[in-house]
Amino acid sequence: MSGSFATGAQAAANPPIRMAQGIEYMCGGANRDEADFLKMVSPRWSTTLEFAVNRGQRGAFPVPVQVKVRDRYNGHAVMQAEVDGPLMLARLEPGAYEVEASVGGVSVVQQVTVIGGYAASALFLFPSNVDFAALAHPPRTLAQGQ
Repeated sequence: MSGSFATGAQAAANPPIRMAQGIEYMCGGANRDEADFLKMVSPRWSTTLEFAVNRGQRGAFPVPVQVKVRDRYNGHAVMQAEVDGPLMLARLEPGAYEVEASVGGVSVVQQVTVIGGYAASALFLFPSNVDFAALAHPPRTLAQGQ
């Protein structure tokens, strides 16, 4: 009985594999189990992207991140996805990429080079003077007459 419980608990910590423009990716890491799982499997993925706030607690990224991956040399879009956690693993083909991570109009760009057989990684460090709480919950407006 305890063996099946452990398997169920482990499965709950594993985020699903998603697809964007034919590229597999996985994201999450907001809780410790999920972050530990993603870090454990990251060497099996070609690319690891981490999103953090400067001087903030690692792994505590409060809002979704829009990620755009472009070929560094010709600018062609390779992949676009919304990431709902501080970690993203992707199976990018070997190549040179420009990766843009955006939250509420604030963008951070990193150059990422994927070499076959080696895992690439990049840290996207957002400025600490951005009010991410306000970005996560945009103000509501009342309709006229209410």
